[in-house]
Amino acid sequence: MSDAVVKVGASRYVRDLVRCCHPKQAVALAAGIGILAAADGRATREYLCAAAAVLVVQLSLGLSNDLCDQEHDYRAETPGKPIASGRVTSSSASYWMMVLVLLSFPLAAYNGVVAGGALLLTLPVGWIHNRWLHRTAFSFVGWVVTFALFPAFLAYGGWAGTMHGHAPTWAVTAGAAAVGFCFHFATSLGDLVQDNKAGARTLPLQVALRVGAPRLLLITIVASALAVAGLVVAGLSVGLRQ
Repeated sequence: MSDAVVKVGASRYVRDLVRCCHPKQAVALAAGIGILAAADGRATREYLCAAAAVLVVQLSLGLSNDLCDQEHDYRAETPGKPIASGRVTSSSASYWMMVLVLLSFPLAAYNGVVAGGALLLTLPVGWIHNRWLHRTAFSFVGWVVTFALFPAFLAYGGWAGTMHGHAPTWAVTAGAAAVGFCFHFATSLGDLVQDNKAGARTLPLQVALRVGAPRLLLITIVASALAVAGLVVAGLSVGLRQ
């Protein structure tokens, strides 16, 4: 086998592995947290570390999601799912998921003890979501809890493992949870057909079956705009920290 063929195969494998991590979602959340940390007046190294920690955690949860969904994706013939199609083995995906999990601990700790703990709590929340809640009417729970933990990660965040800041305000926490609820609906719209085909009964799918997908899209857009506006108002009025 030529070196060119090996390189092409390795490149394709890396692309498939990255695709399993749900990189768009991970990058979006990491960038959002990094921007908010910068807006909070944090130093460059701090907001970059905050973004990196969220990125690694989210990438690991993306792999967990595809690992838990491989049978579901296989039945639904969901496109763009390398684990379900056999292009990435479960053992390989599990290995890299654990590498990312281990990497997330020092990155989280560098944001502060309490802040890092809040971020690391999103790991078991995500695992429970992916394993038991993801395809049920309680599919929103993991999203709501995860987003509700992000204000604590920001409010307590600092540098080099010590405790910084104060507890987040309840208004900002509630606003972040509402954004997480809407974000779940927004990310589920493209999977409604596959979810229904595979027998899932997520909350967005159940709503779509009642009101129709076009109306659900409109509801999601309006609700998301209101949730983001509410979070901004809460942040500007009561602030991030108590």
